[in-house]
Amino acid sequence: MSFSSLGLSEPLLRAISDSGYTTPTPIQQKAIPSVLSGRDLLAAAQTGTGKTAGFTLPILQRLAEKHIGSNRPVRALILTPTRELAAQVAESVTKYGAHQMPRLKSDVVFGGVKINPQMMRLRGGVDILTATPGRLLDLVSQNAVKLNQVEILVLDEADRMLDMGFIRDINKILALLPKKRQNLLFSATFSADIRKLTQNLLVNPVQIEVAVENAAADTVEQIAYTVNKTAKTALLTHLIKSNDWRQVLVFTSTKHGANRLTEKLNSAQITAKAIHGNKSQGARTSALADFKSGDIRVLVATDVAARGIDIAQLPHVVNYELPRSSADYVHRIGRTGRAGRGGLAVSLISQDENNALRLVEKLIGSKIARERIAGFEEVETAR
Repeated sequence: MSFSSLGLSEPLLRAISDSGYTTPTPIQQKAIPSVLSGRDLLAAAQTGTGKTAGFTLPILQRLAEKHIGSNRPVRALILTPTRELAAQVAESVTKYGAHQMPRLKSDVVFGGVKINPQMMRLRGGVDILTATPGRLLDLVSQNAVKLNQVEILVLDEADRMLDMGFIRDINKILALLPKKRQNLLFSATFSADIRKLTQNLLVNPVQIEVAVENAAADTVEQIAYTVNKTAKTALLTHLIKSNDWRQVLVFTSTKHGANRLTEKLNSAQITAKAIHGNKSQGARTSALADFKSGDIRVLVATDVAARGIDIAQLPHVVNYELPRSSADYVHRIGRTGRAGRGGLAVSLISQDENNALRLVEKLIGSKIARERIAGFEEVETAR
């Protein structure tokens, strides 16, 4: 199947070709015609399945078919849980809309940066707005943006938004929208809370499921190294240097742990930066850009970055510590092995994490290979 067979316009097909894509992914094959038809959509999609293009492409086409005057009310609203994901979705909108004439105007707003420049831009009008919920409500309260002409609403990674406590903000935003609109909801998992939300939100939706819920991508090789807790940093340093890993995303369970590990890696002449909720938006954007460009070898992250970091061909993900939630393990390692490419997910497991690893294995339905490296082995404690 080709993108041209999905009913997309020539300017969009040209932008897709510019981006180097030739064949739509399974979710794109199913989602694009459904969105073009005007139907509501409920999609279960793991990260790396191409879901962003699955909704941005048909939204661009639908809005371009009906030209609105120069005042440019917000006609498509895309809500995301994190700043990083918002920025990446907005990049996709800009990239795929590059050849449309007249060009649709798009913007992105999120917290952690000054609100005044965002207010000024929005007052000039915008067709497609990507936003995090809290900052959007701030802008509404400042009369910088109105949502009473939204035609299409997207809730991206809706399960993550609920996990992060955004349900009240989402309900406030829904109350500001026209009752008649198209709703698109994307979620990696379908929890009871998600199903409750869809009952009030979606009208006779097309349902799409492109991956087994909570399954890791088949292209990701998973290894667990058993290691003494005090030797984790040394083992990580050894793995990076001995294998000459050049681009490694490392997850820690705390912000302080991320900072400490970053300092130790830099001391070992491995260039690294940390990204977490205590970092300013400028620092987070800079660290991510340096990682994508290869200026640093290691990006150390807390689960704020477990979703929403979209890096082509990311080869290595390391769980320095296992996450509290087994489902977050799947989201973490979903940063690699994307779009059919291979990847390696390594977990450093100390003795007190053995039970957590078993829960992960139960969730993903397969055993993870355990290995030891001489000099870093887990030390049994006396009983």
